[in-house]
Amino acid sequence: MTSMDFDRDFEPAYGHAIAIGSHVRRMTVPNGGPFTFHGTNSYIVGHGDVAVIDPGPDDPEHIEAILRATTGERIRHIIITHTHRDHSPGAALLKARTGATLLGEGPHRLARPLATGETHMLDASGDMEFVPDRKLADGDRIDGDGWSLTAIATPGHAANHLAFALEGTPLLFSGDHVMKWATTIVAPPDGAMADYMASLDRLAERPETIYLPGHGGPVEDAPAFVRGLKAHRRMREAAIVDRIGRGDRTISDVVAAIYRDTPLALHGAAALSVFAHVEDLVARGKLRAPEGITLHGVFEPA
Repeated sequence: MTSMDFDRDFEPAYGHAIAIGSHVRRMTVPNGGPFTFHGTNSYIVGHGDVAVIDPGPDDPEHIEAILRATTGERIRHIIITHTHRDHSPGAALLKARTGATLLGEGPHRLARPLATGETHMLDASGDMEFVPDRKLADGDRIDGDGWSLTAIATPGHAANHLAFALEGTPLLFSGDHVMKWATTIVAPPDGAMADYMASLDRLAERPETIYLPGHGGPVEDAPAFVRGLKAHRRMREAAIVDRIGRGDRTISDVVAAIYRDTPLALHGAAALSVFAHVEDLVARGKLRAPEGITLHGVFEPA
């Protein structure tokens, strides 16, 4: 599920802006945890008139740090990759201090309707209050003083997830869709595995070679890294099918077998990931399951 060993050299430098190339500064929120690594990365794009990508959770001290880092500059745009509570609630705080325009794909929403009797396990993780001043669609541009960003629709981790390419550079802000430190959680109904895999394909075909993720350090040789992520997901899918062929009939059975080396504290997240794979396998006719499969449903080979 997660492995900080893949990004062990990352230094969050809380409260300080770290330059990444000539157009980008990174600031990390001190909200570290098992699903956020050392914390959420906020990015300042440009100089003079700037944009802030993902101001993070409702953390006034982090907003003050962003304001200090941009002293003498004007924050014109606040851009959200997706509306999970570790990324977007800080937008309201920063807008109140700067009057900047809020941009994002739209309010938080589920990737699909809830099935009968299903509860949303990650309901508390969604920022239900975020409403952008300007909605962004795939291919939309945000122009600043000497820089331009292009929005790339990358649903999967969240239905309204966007990545942003910094035009004229090898950089792409990948949000939580691609990270070096951990495998992205895809948890229905908040996200969807089919969407996630399709979004990986989109990114792998793009020219950007360095991704700046929502948590942890830069992803280098990014297209090859993305292809590796897709291969990992296909291996995980094959392991799930194998376990079902061996007689496992519930998600908890599968998790106990294929995540046996993962700390128990992460088995809940692992179950959601397996659930996402099972939904996708059922939709593709690779498994059979009752209509409206749920996290605790029973399934069998097709």
